[in-house]
Amino acid sequence: MKPYVKEFTNDEKLKTAVSILQDKGIDKKDVYLLSHDDDRTKRLASSTDANTIGIKEMDLGDAVGNLFNKKGDELRTKLQEIGFSEAEAENYEEDMDEGKVLLIVTNNENVASYLD
Repeated sequence: MKPYVKEFTNDEKLKTAVSILQDKGIDKKDVYLLSHDDDRTKRLASSTDANTIGIKEMDLGDAVGNLFNKKGDELRTKLQEIGFSEAEAENYEEDMDEGKVLLIVTNNENVASYLD
């Protein structure tokens, strides 16, 4: 099953969405944030108790290689690691180029009913 994704431009609305998920009992290990701005991503993840997609899922060679790639390549790789196709990852990365933050939830089929 593909992860659920919702795009946000407003950080407060994103925080509200994460709170709703927590209230519904969604495990925080299944809630991820991703954006083009590492500082923004970390700040939001910290304030919402959500996760970022780290390099722990990748072997060291991939991780070192990604440090030298463009930011867009890194984001697309992270999206593909958690279950998106290359084309989907490219589309989401373009949206992040426009300043959007992605709220990604893995392992839950009810999330759409909570947030949409």
